[in-house]
Amino acid sequence: MKFAVLVFPGSNCDIDCYKAVEDTLGEPVDYVWHTATDLSAYDCILVPGGFSYGDYLRCGAIARFAPVMAEVAKAAEQGKYILGICNGFQILTEAGLLPGTLRRNTSLKFRCHDTVLRVENNDNPFTTQYQKGEEIHIPIAHGEGNYYCDEETLAQLKANNQIIFTYVDNPNGSLEDIAGVSNERGNVVGMMPHPERAVDSLLGSEDGKRMFTSILKAWRDRHESASVR
Repeated sequence: MKFAVLVFPGSNCDIDCYKAVEDTLGEPVDYVWHTATDLSAYDCILVPGGFSYGDYLRCGAIARFAPVMAEVAKAAEQGKYILGICNGFQILTEAGLLPGTLRRNTSLKFRCHDTVLRVENNDNPFTTQYQKGEEIHIPIAHGEGNYYCDEETLAQLKANNQIIFTYVDNPNGSLEDIAGVSNERGNVVGMMPHPERAVDSLLGSEDGKRMFTSILKAWRDRHESASVR
């Protein structure tokens, strides 16, 4: 399985994502610059956190126009796995690949600390190695992590089981404590907390590791079933 870690001007969690894949999975992983126009070689695309283009206008509003995002949209349509973390989540919502938007934290302050998440959906390619209802420790670091959507979208999220994680103690005012969502198909996931910063006990938690091992298992299962056919 081959991973791409996108890099925009202002990305600062790209190295964390790269090391999480390299150290946790030992699978091939490349940095891919925002000007890239071909992602066909990759099975999973990680859109990392940071401050793409300085977070001017709105977080992710400029990055969504980068050339590579047309390829991300194409990969999503092809059913490839895409994970947007923090600023990556913001970019995916701005690009229309995930529903909703991220607003300023209700405290109007940058929040950087450990949080406890509840796994709401463990039937997603990124979460199969968790238990539904399990509480996991994943850190946050954001100023605009307040998830919002309209009532109709919220109803769709619930009906389609697209709410992946919720906060146990909401740190930013997110609607219904939402910390992460998926697209309807389930192959695109966005979350504000940073699983790549929770893959080793030295980092304070290993609870993020299973997001990476889950996606590797999903990819292997898909390819094994395809080879049998």
